[in-house]
Amino acid sequence: SSMGGWLMLLVARDHPQKVAALVGIAPAPDFTDWGFTVDEKLQILSEGRLEKVGRYADLPMVYTRAFWQSGEANRVLFSGLPIDVPVRLLHGMADAEVPANRTIRLAEVIRSAKVQVTLIKDGDHRLSREADLALLIAAVEDVTRTL
Repeated sequence: SSMGGWLMLLVARDHPQKVAALVGIAPAPDFTDWGFTVDEKLQILSEGRLEKVGRYADLPMVYTRAFWQSGEANRVLFSGLPIDVPVRLLHGMADAEVPANRTIRLAEVIRSAKVQVTLIKDGDHRLSREADLALLIAAVEDVTRTL
């Protein structure tokens, strides 16, 4: 989910022999590229850190220069992703954190022909409602059947 979806892609790209299938919720690959304003990027680079108040925690998220530079070095959306396993991606269209078009772009750059994107019109970033969780379980069951 979210940044974990980006990490999932890096593992699948770098260790394909260890990955049988992928299921992601609102994956956020390359968010260091698109998830910060120019002013925020400048603050990270000049001051070495940025604190942003999040929607899901009482404490602010801290982004460091090293974190941001690592993200920039590991972008995946500008080239093809040599991933050949079944992939299921779920994304809420009411997601205020990660735009749904990012998941559609991700589906385009994954090499596998077995990629399916499910958009949930009223779904948010977390997709944690009972109906959302049922879709997630169905996606996991679906890729499991293909193994």
